[in-house]
Amino acid sequence: MRSIGMDVHRSFAQVAVLDQGKVMEEFRVELDYDAVLGFGQTLQKDDEVILEATGNTSAIVRLLTPFVAKVVIANPLQVKAIAHARVKTDKVDARILAQLHAAGFLPEVWAADDDTLNLRRLVSERAALVRSVRRVKSRVQAVLHANLVPKYSGHLFGNGGRDWLSKAPLPKAERDLLGRHLDELDWLKGKLEKLDGAMARIALNDTRTRKLMTIAGVNSVVATAVIAAIGDISRFPTPDRLASYFGLTPRVRQSGDRGAIHGRISKQGNAIARTMLIEAAWSAASVPGPLRAFFLRIKDRKGLNVAAVATARKIANLIWQLLTKEAPYRWARPAFVAMKMRKLELRAGAPKAHGPAGPARDYWIKEIRHREMELVAQAEAAYAAMVEAWRDRPPKPQKG
Repeated sequence: MRSIGMDVHRSFAQVAVLDQGKVMEEFRVELDYDAVLGFGQTLQKDDEVILEATGNTSAIVRLLTPFVAKVVIANPLQVKAIAHARVKTDKVDARILAQLHAAGFLPEVWAADDDTLNLRRLVSERAALVRSVRRVKSRVQAVLHANLVPKYSGHLFGNGGRDWLSKAPLPKAERDLLGRHLDELDWLKGKLEKLDGAMARIALNDTRTRKLMTIAGVNSVVATAVIAAIGDISRFPTPDRLASYFGLTPRVRQSGDRGAIHGRISKQGNAIARTMLIEAAWSAASVPGPLRAFFLRIKDRKGLNVAAVATARKIANLIWQLLTKEAPYRWARPAFVAMKMRKLELRAGAPKAHGPAGPARDYWIKEIRHREMELVAQAEAAYAAMVEAWRDRPPKPQKG
């Protein structure tokens, strides 16, 4: 078996062929479709190709996989930490990848399947669109601020706010600029609506997404972003590994006899999914249930922001439990979940039904909605009582 290291760049890759512990060949491969395919045809069936995770990694993996035994994707940050070299060139990097893999020291990255890669692209595109929408809204606010226009009391970008903007006292040049910003905002919102429809259709056919939507605070956008980041849940053996993957675990420093020092969260991993989980935590904290009880307990000790991050980690642990076990979420509110599913169907393009009412109707019946709220409120109260019992427990006697 040969280990073939590839140091990948934008337009070419430096290749090192390691056989029996020795570098036998070194050459460059141009990174275009025909050249990579031709390179793959020169490889042997028992070869293993190693390259770092970059923007064009997935295309190279897809083209080379049929020709070799395995294509290994390395974590670039961990490779850098392991193989620090004073002399750093493309040839050295390619050799190091091949040698680390042959020695069994290479930190590998999970290779996502095509469906997961497609979902990740959609999630990333949506996040970029949302950022663009926020930027344009900020520019609109800047125009109003620069021209001493007072703030609008309602929703500035709703129907009432748009009517108010059309009558705002602005010079002609500023009004033209405002019009261009609003046209751009409408265009971005149209793109976002189409993208949300495509993601909703995928979510409807994914049992994992529907299961996560039973958690308080988790809507289809949050669930889809998390599923895209996770891919295969079996690669996370414990809930803490999943929370660490999202960057929601604290940094730890410990040396010698000194105790461990826990700092801020690492923020290593998928930033979009981490942001979505924190948004879900804020949402869960606004409705009765065990998650709000947990949020309030942490808030009393550490403050709001720490409580939101801790709740996001709790949701990540809960997600691991739901995806690895067959049991449903115990504290789901059936009528509320049915309403969320119906909204997801409408976003996916389902027609508005005018026949017999479906299960989502129950949410709009006051008695049913309040009954569900009372049940989760009882769970919140039980959690709070359990925490108080912890606090009232006398301290353990010291040994010695």
